[in-house]
Amino acid sequence: MKEITKAQFAAMLSTPAARQHIDAWIQPLNSAMEESAITSPARQAAFLAQILHESGEFQHLVENLKYSAERLRQVWPSRFTSNEIAAAYGYNPEKIANKVYASRMGNGDESSGDGWKFRGRGLIQLTGRQNYTKCGKALGLDTVGDPDLLAQPAGAARSAAWYWGSLNLNGLADDKPGVDANDEFIKITRLINGGTVGLLSRLTYWKTCKQALAGG
Repeated sequence: MKEITKAQFAAMLSTPAARQHIDAWIQPLNSAMEESAITSPARQAAFLAQILHESGEFQHLVENLKYSAERLRQVWPSRFTSNEIAAAYGYNPEKIANKVYASRMGNGDESSGDGWKFRGRGLIQLTGRQNYTKCGKALGLDTVGDPDLLAQPAGAARSAAWYWGSLNLNGLADDKPGVDANDEFIKITRLINGGTVGLLSRLTYWKTCKQALAGG
């Protein structure tokens, strides 16, 4: 694997503020990509494009759940079935997480606190006790006992690369004769996002990452 350089990494980032964190991220990312066989320029460009979008260029490593009551009704109508219920949770991220993530993804009920403990963390935000358990076992990390490991550069990078591998995305990222790479990238986006939210941003990052890696 040819590691990405600081110059290449800087060229992928859109703001001076993000470039200030290059030293903190470049080695964890290179190590994580090697660990998960994200070793060709095509794989690296697709992976980096997705995590740059998902994390807002490494600015958002923990899920933001600070929703108003009105927004809760819009995002989770089945969980907040009345204005009165939503009002009891509005702008209380811990209560919101415990409710919306209760009894799914391996979490206990609302009173267990699992929703908050295992809220989204990392460059591709891992969510739920079940995913934390699988990731921790695969990487040899106690992510259940210390979930904030996934909010640190090494854990955030490794968990993102592990999740990428768990979805078999390297194969989609590879250049294949007769296959439209754009279509494959959209498939990657759907598998990560569940839809195509932020697709234009992801495609822009993908183009930038490919250009940076080609510039070597």
